[in-house]
Amino acid sequence: MNKKICILKHVEDEGPGLLGDFFRDLGWEQVVFELYRGDELPAMLDGVAGVVILGGPMNVYEEDNYPFLALEDAFIKMVLREKIPFLGICLGAQLLAKACGAKVTKSDYKEIGWFEVDLTPEGKQDGLFRGLPHTIPVFQWHEDTFAVPDGGILLGTSALCRNQAFRVGDSAYGLQFHTEVTPDMVKAWAEKEGPNVDAKQIEEDGARLHTLFGKQARVIFTNFQRLLSSSAESRRQRDFS
Repeated sequence: MNKKICILKHVEDEGPGLLGDFFRDLGWEQVVFELYRGDELPAMLDGVAGVVILGGPMNVYEEDNYPFLALEDAFIKMVLREKIPFLGICLGAQLLAKACGAKVTKSDYKEIGWFEVDLTPEGKQDGLFRGLPHTIPVFQWHEDTFAVPDGGILLGTSALCRNQAFRVGDSAYGLQFHTEVTPDMVKAWAEKEGPNVDAKQIEEDGARLHTLFGKQARVIFTNFQRLLSSSAESRRQRDFS
């Protein structure tokens, strides 16, 4: 099985973090496309087991300012057609929703900091969240939200923002929240934002939740990796049948 994932990155300071560490420890090849530097997306996905799209400060509709967003839209649609497992985080989740025909709009509340997400009944049964409690601490940094696409399944919700996680088909996931952030990433984002956020509170909450958050992130990554492996094996058998 090809142990290769494609990771799409929108800005310098929003990298794969804990997710990258997880797959590196397993010996997986990570091909990172730095879209803000002009990296071109692949036209084919031969040998790719999965795709991850990270967050970013832009809105999904800012294609005039960020032309790569239109290219991502076409890329995501190709991933869905090929039935390659997909994980979209924050902006990545919004891009998935948009590619599937759903609207992305301003949220009633801006979520920045540490919050709780409740799994829906469907989320409690979904393989991506297998082994997690029904309420999980997550890190949030967003002011937009998405509608769940037609045919999609809502997997997670919260008090301030209803749509927190969803699945389209068998293997395409969108998470509004961040599972990949490291303490250094959180600190850098808060310092960059300046007086607009309570950096001290964010840091204190992060220190309190760090161990639990890391363990739960690893559970999600492990479940996603199992999905990649089983999906790749199914495609291999299909190709040789």
